[in-house]
Amino acid sequence: MVDLGPGGSRGDGGGKKASKKARARRSRRGRRRRNKNNNNNNERAPAFLPPEAEEGNVEYKLKLVNPSQYRFEHLATQLKWRLQEGRGEAVYQIGVEDNGLPVGLSRADMAASVGTLRKMADKVGADIALLRERRVDSDAGGGGRRIAEVLVRKVPDDQQFLDLRVAVLGNVDSGKSTLLGVLTQGELDNGRGRARLNLFRHLHEIQTGRTSSISFEILGFDSRGEVVNYSESRSAEEICETSSKMITFIDLAGHHKYLKTTVFGLTSYCPDFAMLVVSANTGVAGTTREHLGLAMALKVPIFIAVSKVDVCSRVGVERTLRQLERLLKQPGCNKVPLVVHTPDDAVAAAQQFAPAACVTPIFTLSSVSGKGLDLLKVFLNILPPLSNSKEQEELMQQLTEFQVDEIYSVPDVGTVVGGTLYSGVCREGERLAVGPTEAGGFLRVKVLSIQRNRATCRLLRAGQAATLALGNLDRTLLRKGMVMVSPKMKPSVCRHFEAAIVLLFHAGTFRRGSQVTAHVGNVRQTAVVQSVHGKDELRTGERAVVAFRFLKHPEYLRTGAKLLFREGVTKGIGHVTCVLTAEHNQNH
Repeated sequence: MVDLGPGGSRGDGGGKKASKKARARRSRRGRRRRNKNNNNNNERAPAFLPPEAEEGNVEYKLKLVNPSQYRFEHLATQLKWRLQEGRGEAVYQIGVEDNGLPVGLSRADMAASVGTLRKMADKVGADIALLRERRVDSDAGGGGRRIAEVLVRKVPDDQQFLDLRVAVLGNVDSGKSTLLGVLTQGELDNGRGRARLNLFRHLHEIQTGRTSSISFEILGFDSRGEVVNYSESRSAEEICETSSKMITFIDLAGHHKYLKTTVFGLTSYCPDFAMLVVSANTGVAGTTREHLGLAMALKVPIFIAVSKVDVCSRVGVERTLRQLERLLKQPGCNKVPLVVHTPDDAVAAAQQFAPAACVTPIFTLSSVSGKGLDLLKVFLNILPPLSNSKEQEELMQQLTEFQVDEIYSVPDVGTVVGGTLYSGVCREGERLAVGPTEAGGFLRVKVLSIQRNRATCRLLRAGQAATLALGNLDRTLLRKGMVMVSPKMKPSVCRHFEAAIVLLFHAGTFRRGSQVTAHVGNVRQTAVVQSVHGKDELRTGERAVVAFRFLKHPEYLRTGAKLLFREGVTKGIGHVTCVLTAEHNQNH
């Protein structure tokens, strides 16, 4: 309570004290803002960086000033190796010793070193972009010693750009499709959902404003780190031609009644990352927790975008951020939330963001005012791939295996299948076997043409998503969940399989005869529990090896594949431990 003077008004002393307090608060806020801006311009480098690794795409260089011709050739070869390790991207830390000690360089030496790095990049057909500079010594003036972080990215050749897939999750009406429309079209929203119209595939989606199917949108970055989207390019082909790095967004449904579509998108399309969109004015509500749990169960690294900050008060935004921080710090998550305020924060978040790391970046943004969108673009630009070149090469050496996720009939083309190449390489004109059919067999097909991101290509590599034209093949013979494999492969087709599971939630008990919808990769089918090894029944939180049987038709499964099953409120995760083929079943 505040003492009021005679007549119900403030006394003179109280008014002076209040005005002094208000001035002091304003002064403190102003100092904080000035200090924050000053820190952004003169951020201190850490005392130590992790020691340089022989493998990977990060290289430390103390100085690159006037190297001899022999030294320059060696440096260019080293850069080519780092680019290969990062699948077309490398990060150079200049002014840092190999043991991770930031020594720093003067402005003249830094300029000369960056100039040498630019010449090296030109020699190997790459471009460079300065990510950030940080001072090493305590001198905050312009003449202090600094270290620089430089991104080197190869200019695309033969359409072999780096492609990362990002699944977009979040509750209904959180602004997922609108955010993707703004990012990919390059125009801000009008506040009534105009930006999302280009993403919808069905009339009822346009009428209700709610996504019910899976759609794909692309955002490109060129070799200098500049955004390439539909604002300057008329077609997807132009975006692919000018981009060195491509982000493919998988827009998933937020409404609970479309949950099976969302789960299929997460399990089938193999996203590298997931972006959870949370509305600032509603906070953690609806399917938000469920989508976060799905991504964590499938071990998909997740970052968060808090949308609609333009229609929410600052207090409301801070309340939503506190909700998210509490949720991420819970024992089931054990994540460290990192709210991104500056470009330096975005760079640090992208480098610390990996499956093994526990950091979860949080962005606050608006699709109407554009606030925070630039920070999200910086983050996406330097987001590294999860797999290195060695893992990619090992997958490419295996036999061809393509997962069928979508089936289309295209006029003048015939039957077209869309999906992801799990292993091997696929060439135009190659003959493959597609199945399993209802009877468990495989059909011979020929790949007539291949398209990636709506652009024609002749060769598909492991991990890449594409559509394949199969000509006049009867579409009714195909279904989602099939695979196209090399004729040399002997695929293991099964009706029965065993899996080591953990029951996340069940209202009663999980026992023999229970029916669930099983998701294994691109396979989605009802399965019945045949037996629970060593137990009669399972309760929430318990683990066991369970034998399942598909009800409708046989499927192609791989040992070790992730399993996610659900039925009503029942949910569980696990992995396939044993595939029981027809021969195994007869013996059993």
